[in-house]
Amino acid sequence: MNSNLHLMRRTMWLVVLVSLTLAQAGAQILTGEQVKKLAPTSYYFAGQSAAVQVRNTAGLKNSAGKVVLAGLVDTSGYSTAIQEKYQGFLITETKLSFDGATLDPGEYGFGFKDGKFSVMNVAATDLFSIASANDDQLKHPVPLQLEKDGAGYRLYAGRKYVVVKMD
Repeated sequence: MNSNLHLMRRTMWLVVLVSLTLAQAGAQILTGEQVKKLAPTSYYFAGQSAAVQVRNTAGLKNSAGKVVLAGLVDTSGYSTAIQEKYQGFLITETKLSFDGATLDPGEYGFGFKDGKFSVMNVAATDLFSIASANDDQLKHPVPLQLEKDGAGYRLYAGRKYVVVKMD
């Protein structure tokens, strides 16, 4: 009887330890090396292929291993109308939410302009536009980065940002 109780206690502790380990291994920002391995070299949008700025690409991985990549592209070959609203790409293997707006897994274009963050499908059709925020306290703004923010992540373009949450 004592050995069964002892075994049950050990099993319970093992379950608790595994649960804590899995919780700590939850969502994470990908390292630069991980992003380099996953990022495309070019991205198709609005009938053209643009070079991806891998140095300005960031990624996330959720606890289920699903990946989200966001990166800037060279839009010099696009029309002025597209250049005004398209700065980068989003590739997501999981559902995303941005301040009430949602995106299903897929590939998208995005841009920050006039205090708004806009997302388009690959045909350049607008899907949604939400207000972006400005972080005047950010010490070292870079063209694109992801930072942890509570239950979500801030997607920055310079000092402008939106909060994105993964399923």
